[in-house]
Order: sequence, then structure tokens, then C-alpha cells
Amino acid sequence: MSQVTTTDLYEVTMALSYLREDMRAPATFSLFVRDLPPGRGFLVAAGLEPALDHLSRFLVGRSDVREFAEALRRPVEDLEPLHGLSFDGQVRAVPEGRLVFAGEPLLEVTAPLPQAQLVETYLLSLLCHQTAVASKAARCVLAAAGRPLVDFSLRRAHGPEAGMQAARLCALVGFAATSNVAAATRYGIPAAGTMGHAYVEAFASEEQAFRAFARTHPGPVTFLVDTYDTDRAVAKAARVFADLGLGPGCGIRLDSGDLGALAGRARTALDAAGLRDVQIIASGGLDEYGVAALIRQGAPIDVFAVGSKTGTAADAPYLDAAYKLVEYDGRPVMKLSPAKVTAPGPKQVFRGPGLRDVIGLANEEPPAGAEPLLRTVMRGGLRTEPPDTLAAARARFEADLAALPVEARRIDDPVAPLPTASMRLTVLTTVVRHRIERPH
Repeated sequence: MSQVTTTDLYEVTMALSYLREDMRAPATFSLFVRDLPPGRGFLVAAGLEPALDHLSRFLVGRSDVREFAEALRRPVEDLEPLHGLSFDGQVRAVPEGRLVFAGEPLLEVTAPLPQAQLVETYLLSLLCHQTAVASKAARCVLAAAGRPLVDFSLRRAHGPEAGMQAARLCALVGFAATSNVAAATRYGIPAAGTMGHAYVEAFASEEQAFRAFARTHPGPVTFLVDTYDTDRAVAKAARVFADLGLGPGCGIRLDSGDLGALAGRARTALDAAGLRDVQIIASGGLDEYGVAALIRQGAPIDVFAVGSKTGTAADAPYLDAAYKLVEYDGRPVMKLSPAKVTAPGPKQVFRGPGLRDVIGLANEEPPAGAEPLLRTVMRGGLRTEPPDTLAAARARFEADLAALPVEARRIDDPVAPLPTASMRLTVLTTVVRHRIERPH
């Protein structure tokens, strides 16, 4: 099914006008986040792989033209110039997993103006949502301080596809597993899960439920212990573990109540029963703030399962992102709207030690000791290299995270690094501004 018509109507009206006016010269658009959301010391670039998939198969077909005409309430022949339009441009982008900051291009598209315009909405939708979720998940990794995390977000995600994306993005930043079976098989992520409260309620007693579950699943099992009285259920679970000779790899899951206090009592009871290898898993409305609080308390929790707030990036569910024209037909352009000024020209981000970034022009040499972040990933509408892997993206994320300044890593009140502009970009911005502002 074509995704071409998954766009805002004004993209269609502009593209059609460009074609009518024969404005087909190369245009460069830059996609960036103006300001980081409150509570964020960094963002994790994500969504590039599906964006490249979309561009590589972008083609306006007959059915798309009919949909455009219907939306505009115009004859189909009026929209005929759009038929057959495909993407044959260039894309330069920050690879998935790299940390990025305010004002830095995540992606730049250079293509004939109608093409570059028509793909705007879809690219923004993909990159903004996935970067927001990946950044939230990355903060959970920081908060967990080395303890494993499991993605439980599918049932609360904003639709099944968003749940698939969340599972992939959580794996990208270091989660150990997902509850999402489809994502586990599609992306090669370990699957993890226990039982629901309905399972326990379906039996006459919790102990019967635990024994039945263990009979069906003879390998390591995890029992959900908060359906009724958590402390009593822990004692029953311990008895079942001991009777059946279960131990290493098994666990209990706490999903409600005072997780810190319950985990402390559960650890004491399990240890007293000789079950020091049985893990304690905590879930129930957790995100980086809840995880960090439990770590500070010294709660003996081995694994954290996070879902609702992480898969939806609940405290920062959108990014103030833009996709702006920065050059057309070799002419640098910029926007001067109050609070929304843009910088002209195709750009590059040069990263120095300690994630000290300089935003410069795409054709300038990097400062000494710095590396360019954006790389050419598509040329002539074709990928320049095979699809990226989760493992490679995760390695990039881990390297950047290790270099991130401590004040940006904080869960509470982080301070994000501020990129600077190169001298050449600063000069070009001044020149273009003066050109626009002088009387005509």
C-alpha cells in the first residue's frame, strides 16, 4: 500500500505549483530540533532506517493522484503533473544511535524541489516520534545503572506500529528484552514475559496457579505475586520454587504498591528460603524517574520492566522539530520569523572530544580533532550502503553516551551541551539576512 498520500495537504499544493512553474532545481531541506524538551540533556537520533525505506520506494501512482484530487475537490487531470514523481535525491543524515542536540540537523535532503517538498511530513513524523521515544528509553538506561530493562510498552503505545517502533528503539539503547512477540521475531530481540493477574484469578488459589504455570513451562519461570496479598504470595512462590527445585533464572514480579518496601521484604523472604538466585522484577508505571528513585532507596530489584510512560515518551511526547528550506538552485535561504529564525545553507555537524559540537557548512573542513556526524546515506534515490543494524546503532549510542558530560546525564535537571556555529556559517547567515532585509 502506498504511503505517498500520508502527508499534509499543503505539501501537495506546493509541489503541484512548483511543477506548474517549472521549479525543479535542486533544493536542500534541513530537519532539526529547535530546542530540547524540558528534562532532556540529549536526544538519540532514530528513525533513519524507516525513513530511507520510505524514500527508496516513494512513487506517486495513479491512485495517489486520485486521492490528491479528491482531497482538493478538483478534477484528476489537474493533479496529473504529480503522476510518476519519485525520489531520486541525496540524503545526508546522522546515523541512528548518535546523540544530538538543539539546532543540529538530523537529516538533510537535496532533491528537485517538488520531490524534497512532498516527503516533508512523512520524514518529520518518522524521525520526531522515534527520536523522542529513543531518548526517553535512553534515560531509563541511565537510571537503571546497569540493571537490565524490559520493554512492556506495546499495550499502551499509540497503536500497534508505534509499539513495534518502541520495542526496536528500546533495544537500540540497550534494553535486554521486549514483551512484544512480533518485535522480538522481526528484530531479533529476546522476548520476555510472565503471567497476568487474570491467570492467577482463574485458579482457586495462587499456589495452584504457580504450580500449574511451572508444569506448563518447566524452564525458568517468573510468578506475578501482587494479585492479592503480596507478602503471602511471595511465601507461596518460594515454596513452589523450593518444592520443584527451581531457582537460577526464576523470578517474582512486583507490579503495584510500594515497590521498594515490597522488594525489600521479598528479598528477605527469598533469601531465608535459600533462594538467593531468584530475581525480583519490578513494573507498574515506571520510567526513568521511578527507576532512579528505587535505585536511590537501595531497593533490591534486579530487573525493571517499563512500558506506558516510555513507549509514549509521556513527559515529552513531541519534539519542536522543523524541516526547513536552506538552499534552492544554489541560493542560500533562511527564515526570519520571530523565535523561528533558521540558518542558511546545507550543513554539517562537527563533533569534538566530550561531545563539543560545531554546526558548520557542509563543504567546510572539520576543526582539528573533530569528526563530521552527517554522512551520505542515499544518492540518486538509492541507499549508498546496506541497511544499518541494531547492533551497530547500539554501539554508536554506547560510545556517545560514555562521552556525554555528567551534567547532561542527570535524570533531574539535566543541562544539555550547546553547539556553536562555525565562523563560515555565522558569516553566511549575516550575508543572507542583509540580502533579505535590504529594500528591493
